[in-house]
Amino acid sequence: MEPKKSKKSTIQNIIFIVLIALLLFSPVGTFVKVQLNRLIAFSTKTIAITDQKMLSTYQWQLLDATGKTVSLEAYKGKIVFINFWATWCPPCIAEMPSIQKLYANYQDKMVFLFVTTDSFEKANAFMIKENLTLPVYQSVTNPPLEMESSTIPATYLIDQSGNVIVAKIGTANWNSDSFREKLDELLKK
Repeated sequence: MEPKKSKKSTIQNIIFIVLIALLLFSPVGTFVKVQLNRLIAFSTKTIAITDQKMLSTYQWQLLDATGKTVSLEAYKGKIVFINFWATWCPPCIAEMPSIQKLYANYQDKMVFLFVTTDSFEKANAFMIKENLTLPVYQSVTNPPLEMESSTIPATYLIDQSGNVIVAKIGTANWNSDSFREKLDELLKK
């Protein structure tokens, strides 16, 4: 009797390992991780005024998909939404639809920078596949210290005075009513 129990236990262990591998390393797993991140994504909060930091520099160079170099300096005095992301990052993928909706409504009112370490070929293929129209950039020089993060997604909102008023690491619902209200208040200034 003992060998049968051991064989059943071995089979169960193998099935468990295969399921874990599927969740960790397959498109099915990515899909599950994206959906879970969407479920837990909440609106983000503005940093308290006393804790806000002003950008130490605007000397950050970015490259767009056409090969044109852009400097953050060009956007001084404007509201800037900066998102660091990658095509392989489930939390990044999870928040993209909310960012796309926000971008569709605010692209003419403020600046959006979607910064990736992926190749433009890979990033653009992802954008097409996901039906996204977000402007993709690669960092040429290091971002200001106030926006350095070893984790993605990392999103920052810079106000017209150069203050980092939102610094969010992880997934968020960027198209929430409360975040839109914050943007509308900033745009009135």
